[in-house]
Amino acid sequence: MGFSVFAGAGQWRAAADDSRANGLFGLDASTGSWTPLRSGLPDGVEVRALVIDPRNHDTVWAGTQHGPYRSGDGGETWEARPLPDGTAAEHRVVWSICPDPSDAGTLYVGTQANTVFRSRDAGRSWQQLAIDLPPGVVHMSFPMRVVRIAVDPGNSDHLQVAFEVGGTVHSTDGGATWKSGNPSLLSLSQQQHLKSRIISDTETEGMMDSHAVVIGGSKTVWLANRMGLFSSADNGATWQELGIGRYSPLTYARDVAVSAHVPGRLYAALSGAANSDIGSLWRSEDDGESWRRFDHTVAITSTLMSIAESRSRGERVYCAARRGQVLGTEDGGATWTGFPLPDGVEGVYALAVA
Repeated sequence: MGFSVFAGAGQWRAAADDSRANGLFGLDASTGSWTPLRSGLPDGVEVRALVIDPRNHDTVWAGTQHGPYRSGDGGETWEARPLPDGTAAEHRVVWSICPDPSDAGTLYVGTQANTVFRSRDAGRSWQQLAIDLPPGVVHMSFPMRVVRIAVDPGNSDHLQVAFEVGGTVHSTDGGATWKSGNPSLLSLSQQQHLKSRIISDTETEGMMDSHAVVIGGSKTVWLANRMGLFSSADNGATWQELGIGRYSPLTYARDVAVSAHVPGRLYAALSGAANSDIGSLWRSEDDGESWRRFDHTVAITSTLMSIAESRSRGERVYCAARRGQVLGTEDGGATWTGFPLPDGVEGVYALAVA
């Protein structure tokens, strides 16, 4: 039958010992319940990246600890699209997947460390792109990873990469060369309210803790990180703070999304911290100039991790929280429905909606 809503969970160290279930799940629209998806996937699969092909909703990509997997039948069955032979095990752990919106065969995958792979033939073969470590990378108790890749829908040569605890880099020549956006982020980190140190020995840690980057809208590039939301009008060379704290008491930003349906519309996932008992979904209708709470009839009880607006209908928006809570609206936010993942599923990172 295929599915139109997918959620992915990976092992999360902060989860309770008896709540370490992970995997890939499809939402059965007829029952409102989740089906574990296993056909063709490895045992114990961890999923931290999901994307539905914007041209064909039956094509779904999942990023696992063993590399990328593809489904051509709406998630019913899956096949591996292995990364190149010789790729180190730690560089096979996929954290982000991004199709090129203007080229059906081109796909980017981001893994642990500063590793990005590109395929020109829908994942049948891969090329690793050479990206040097940008200045300001923070050494933490977990490895740096490519948590998000963005391709400019109007210019495929413009690419953005966000590193967790490594800031950002960008390319304007299709990945042949890369420039760092970190000098601007490091400069912003000198402001008192943008300083943050939890594990490392530097207060630049928070500004280097990128979570999501997206291209679109009047300001071109949007960044969500530990310290809030930021925008760039020069392809990610310099950044400006949006000041989300003027509107939301929660400023830990895990995701930011640009609407594919309404110009100027943005969504942001805001929470108290990485491991929080509260989350919130916000929406802007004016390219980030002002924001309003969007999930106004529900309570999100853990860190909000992912936002997914439907490619087919702008009124359809879902979000997923770290400890297994998934919420969806089919009427532009007027009403919301909860779709909790099976008991014990925590470490929810990824969500995709057709």
